[in-house]
Amino acid sequence: MTGMCEGRVAIVTGAGRGIGREYALMLAEQGAKVIVNDLGGSRDGTGADVSPAQQVVDEIEAMGGEAAVNGADVSDFAAAKEMIDQAIDTFGGLDVVVNNAGILRDRMLTNMTEDEWDLVIKVHLKGTFAPARHAAAYWRERAKAGETNDARLINTTSVSGIYGNPGQTNYGAAKQGIAGFTFIAALELQRYGVTVNAIAPGALTRLTEDLGPGDRSEEEKAAMSPRWVAPLCTWLASPQSAGVTGRVFEASGRVLAVAEGWHRGPTAAAVDDPTEVDAVLRELLSSTRAPAGMNGQDLPGWEGR
Repeated sequence: MTGMCEGRVAIVTGAGRGIGREYALMLAEQGAKVIVNDLGGSRDGTGADVSPAQQVVDEIEAMGGEAAVNGADVSDFAAAKEMIDQAIDTFGGLDVVVNNAGILRDRMLTNMTEDEWDLVIKVHLKGTFAPARHAAAYWRERAKAGETNDARLINTTSVSGIYGNPGQTNYGAAKQGIAGFTFIAALELQRYGVTVNAIAPGALTRLTEDLGPGDRSEEEKAAMSPRWVAPLCTWLASPQSAGVTGRVFEASGRVLAVAEGWHRGPTAAAVDDPTEVDAVLRELLSSTRAPAGMNGQDLPGWEGR
């Protein structure tokens, strides 16, 4: 049977372990040729080891697929271009970029260091921008030359970013930024035959397995396997998702959902007297929906705030 991504060339960053590994394996199962990128650092971003990426390549080749290793730091602008060039030189083109690489350096705002802020923003936000920038330039040049693209840019956001989670101002800010980046890039790149979407995955991985309750049941662990996220990524990477762009999706073993972005809420006429602001805004807030919690539902107790 021909796979839904047959013949497509994909790059998956952070693909040596966890969610990225599942993405790479499923894309290969469905016929894609995959550049398996992973710096191989620890979850806080230190160190480097190409062996996890090589193991994924070995698994893909063992199933009869095609794959190659890339050990670039995706936040390195020049190295990100070399990664894009590697896909084109190795497999003859590029159809899909999945920006998945990430790290954690969680800390409450009052204690967060400058380095903890800078590195998380760099890896997540610049590490999404750099590969996307070079891939977009490649697809634009193809379009200008009269070639047809059916390309995909798939980014990784998080419920910590789109809904918010204490202790993760750095990570959440980066992930909220990626959601905004996704929507704007979708507007810019649609003329070149490129769709841009983001996934907010829910899974237990090396980054998240020790967060939250430590006494999860086997059923809970199974529901949070990263394998549940891969079908969405594979569909987004395939021709079947043509025309779907500028969206943020949630995926886990518990839910598959579309996250709805910012919309203007209740409104009033402009106010030029500061003594009138309180009454006007209190009235608006009384009919404003509460912010969402990590489960995507209204936070209790926020009515009117």
